[in-house]
Amino acid sequence: MSYPPTEADVIVVGAGLAGLVATAELVDAGKRVLLVDQEPAASLGGQAWWSFGGLFLIDSPEQRRMGVKDSLELASQDWHGSAGFDREEDAWPKRWAEAYLDFAAGEKRAWLHEKGVRFFPVVGWAERGGYTALEHGNSVPRFHITWGTGPGVLEPFINRVREGVQAGLVTALHRHRVEELIVDSAGGGAVVGVRGSRLAESNAARGEASSRDVVGDFELRAPAVIVTSGGIGGNHDLVREQWPKRMGTPPASLLSGVPAHVDGLMLGVAEKAGARLINGDRMWHYTEGITNWNPVWAAHGIRILPGPSSLWLDATGKRLPGPLFPGFDTLGTLEHILQTGYEHSWFVLTQKIIEKEFALSGSEQNPDLTGKDLKLLAKRVTPGAPGPVEAFKEKGVDFVVANTLPELLAGMQELSPEVALDVERIEREITARDREVDNDFSKDAQINAIRQARHYRGDKLIRVASPHKLLDPAAGPLIAVKLHILTRKSLGGIETDLSARALGSDGQPVPGLYAAGEASGFGGGGVHGYRSLEGTFLGGCLFSGRVAGRAVAAAL
Repeated sequence: MSYPPTEADVIVVGAGLAGLVATAELVDAGKRVLLVDQEPAASLGGQAWWSFGGLFLIDSPEQRRMGVKDSLELASQDWHGSAGFDREEDAWPKRWAEAYLDFAAGEKRAWLHEKGVRFFPVVGWAERGGYTALEHGNSVPRFHITWGTGPGVLEPFINRVREGVQAGLVTALHRHRVEELIVDSAGGGAVVGVRGSRLAESNAARGEASSRDVVGDFELRAPAVIVTSGGIGGNHDLVREQWPKRMGTPPASLLSGVPAHVDGLMLGVAEKAGARLINGDRMWHYTEGITNWNPVWAAHGIRILPGPSSLWLDATGKRLPGPLFPGFDTLGTLEHILQTGYEHSWFVLTQKIIEKEFALSGSEQNPDLTGKDLKLLAKRVTPGAPGPVEAFKEKGVDFVVANTLPELLAGMQELSPEVALDVERIEREITARDREVDNDFSKDAQINAIRQARHYRGDKLIRVASPHKLLDPAAGPLIAVKLHILTRKSLGGIETDLSARALGSDGQPVPGLYAAGEASGFGGGGVHGYRSLEGTFLGGCLFSGRVAGRAVAAAL
């Protein structure tokens, strides 16, 4: 009987996208890698597999073909206006931001293209901002959807890691939970390996909760350890513990946009070994969460990726102020909703809007893009909502469908009996909003934003419905969607320098310890600052994983 090796050149903790990219780079350099993960092999790829596959690119051929004029200078203006870097701890995150912007404007697309990654031709416009040119938001569309969504992003790196396994360079150790980084106190505090528990084999499918039954322990040694274990989005207790004071009381009820194994365990382990954690109170959670009618993990939520036309109301029925329109400012909307004293809000829309503007985040909710199915993709420009959207409308517990406004309001009240809806206010709001559509100009900022969005070819083609009255029977039926807060990403993490070396409280590298992906705040301990421009989470894993793999290979 042969046993797996216990020593290698490098140990990578976490088999998500960042860990796979780092491992692939190490395979290219001929290094021996132990790839360690607490989940079964079925969950190889981690959170990235479930993603929509959106990637932030600057001045790409896809943008230029859609008539978008982008530049590194404009993207940098948007990034810094959104990040709002304002802490001493932001020194390395700011450097990572500049390096990542150079990557997104430079070799990122060519590097991925050489690996076989392709993009949907219509570029999406996420986080539109709506403030001044120096504040939050994307000035232009930059959200490039990968052909194949999340699995398509993962594929070349999984293939390269598997080639490494075949070549004897990579040993994948699933069901190995790292609980300690081994520090050589006699060797200057260098990290020289990992210890932890071997978990019982599990038949859990991808994303499902796997057992935490311990069947043994393990110890592995290597002169370099890369932590790529993700964030805290599946650990609601830790999310609430680190909840930013600026956003008030943490929500009592949360949906999970990530599996339960995204638990933040390795952040504490790295800190005990000397790594410095920064910006833990910076988070990225969504306000457009809906309960998954076919859940994979506990409290499984799906995010609506909305176009700009739905009327957004708070729990009582008061319209959200501008520019807090669908798809404009995620954290601004989250802060506003929590200030109302309630944790949910509402979209009110029409069938015409849902058909053109509702997309659901996630590979499994987009079978046409994920499966690279051109016939199914063609249905996006035909009448009717995409199949997964219609399934949620019919089966989801958060949807109300009605032919008249009184019926809709009664259904909303029934769905949320604990909060009294201001029915008269909603009726006045909708009636007034509909009057604004009679002219090609308006004082309603949302109506103007809808019209402005349709000046972009991509939005007019497949993303933004033509302006119409919500109470127009021809656009019906009416639809209301109860929206919940959905956990997703940690924006802080292990502080790292531009070689992905973990830094200690003294600002010096912890010998032998590196970090990448969400565990490092996607670079530096918080490359996004306070806000993301979207398409930058997968990209941050790609970039920081590549940096870590190459830096370790060069150092050995």
